Amino acid sequence: MDEALLLPVIDLSSPDRLSTARLIRQACIEYGFFYLSNHGVNGDLLREVLSESRKFFSLPVGEKMKLARKEHRGYTALYDENLDPASSSKGDSKESYYIGPLEDPIAQIKLNQWPPQDILPTWRHTMESFYQELECAGKKLLSLVALSLILDEEDFFVRVGGMDKPTSFLRLLHYPGDVIASKKETYGASAHSDYGMLTLLATDGVPGLQAYFICRDKSKHPNIWEDVPHVEGAFIVNIGDMMERWTNCLFRSTLHRVMPAGQERYSVAFFLDPDQDCIVECIPSCYSESCPPRFPPIRSGDYLKERLRVTYGHDGLNSVVMKTT
Repeated sequence: MDEALLLPVIDLSSPDRLSTARLIRQACIEYGFFYLSNHGVNGDLLREVLSESRKFFSLPVGEKMKLARKEHRGYTALYDENLDPASSSKGDSKESYYIGPLEDPIAQIKLNQWPPQDILPTWRHTMESFYQELECAGKKLLSLVALSLILDEEDFFVRVGGMDKPTSFLRLLHYPGDVIASKKETYGASAHSDYGMLTLLATDGVPGLQAYFICRDKSKHPNIWEDVPHVEGAFIVNIGDMMERWTNCLFRSTLHRVMPAGQERYSVAFFLDPDQDCIVECIPSCYSESCPPRFPPIRSGDYLKERLRVTYGHDGLNSVVMKTT
């Protein structure tokens, strides 16, 4: 609990792409987590996002509930989600807001929900701008992930249709500060691994995020956790279960959780996931005669919907989104 591990820092702007790819490979094999610096996302924009997030979560509950989650877009109230029911009978002590893929202005159906402009006039523009910058950074990172897997093409995930219409989601999170940390079954976010490809996480610097780095076997010694410190200006990146599946468990999706910190905590998670029709199957460089594919091919959308069904019941059948930290 009191251990803190400084993870590798990956410089997205480095001109030495092969060296960067090797560092990513090592980080994904050993930890499933790393920091991403020089990612190109404007620091002032991130501060504005956190400020707008505070404004929304400070609204009266009745106002927030007008935007209650539908099709996995909108507001999720405090204690409405429990990521690990086996370890806690109580819901997680966080509230959140989901923003899905940005719609075409001429699209007939609008799935994303937005606070009224008369209440939060710049909220939508800020979140859409942040979403676009994160998606750009995520795609650049994904090409290096492909290179780290010793693939012939850096655009592997594009070539297999993963980036035709990515199902990326942005999730704003608020952890209240008045939660009693001494209650063993109270978590900001209970232990889980993310479902998809990559997660990019930004925080306000308040501690609380912990990961289980001790052993590749997630079932062993689940009570040994290490803090993931905040690094100013860097995103925390972690591998999701879908990427672990794609790489035949070469890259690990690490269990993580958020513990109450005794003060308010805000974070923003961006889940980079592939097109729903993309087929996820073992990458050729990740299997051999002695290490055959562990999972059959599956459509990305079907995989995510099934994972959501287990977590959210019937609600998970209608849309695609991710767990979060």
